[in-house]
Amino acid sequence: MSWSSQFRLTVAAFAGASLMAACGFHLRGDVAYTFPTIYVTSPAPQPIVTELKRTLDVSTGTTRLVDSPKDAAVTLEIVSVVDDKGVLSLSSGGRVSEYALTKRVSFNLRDKEGRDWMPAGEIVIRRSYTFNESEVLAREHEETRVLREMQTDAVQQIVRRLQAARKPV
Repeated sequence: MSWSSQFRLTVAAFAGASLMAACGFHLRGDVAYTFPTIYVTSPAPQPIVTELKRTLDVSTGTTRLVDSPKDAAVTLEIVSVVDDKGVLSLSSGGRVSEYALTKRVSFNLRDKEGRDWMPAGEIVIRRSYTFNESEVLAREHEETRVLREMQTDAVQQIVRRLQAARKPV
């Protein structure tokens, strides 16, 4: 690589970094919560709870994930997780050509005294995918992958909402 090519590459990288800084872009960084300890629960075992616990355990700075509600300053309850699949469109022959997937997660955050740290929340995530009868196995795999991505997206949204939670007055 010649000196002029290296110079152009350096200038382009600097210009790109400057543009990203100018638009307000920044890395997520450490997560900060206003509560020292948190307990996560749900009425029934849910895969989203496992992923949420793992995310909270890894991403928390000074906040600890505890195994008992009596040791926690706040309790995050995943009230319900509902996955729904509906037909989005049909082909001219009346066969399904596209599906819509919906994941609905309801949750609340309360302290030991039962006071709400934030209003009860619900996250609704929608995705669609095309369907072809000749590729049934591939489309089933795609549906599973999309549902996993939706779950990860829901976990990230819950984590961001937990950052905004404040002690009730």
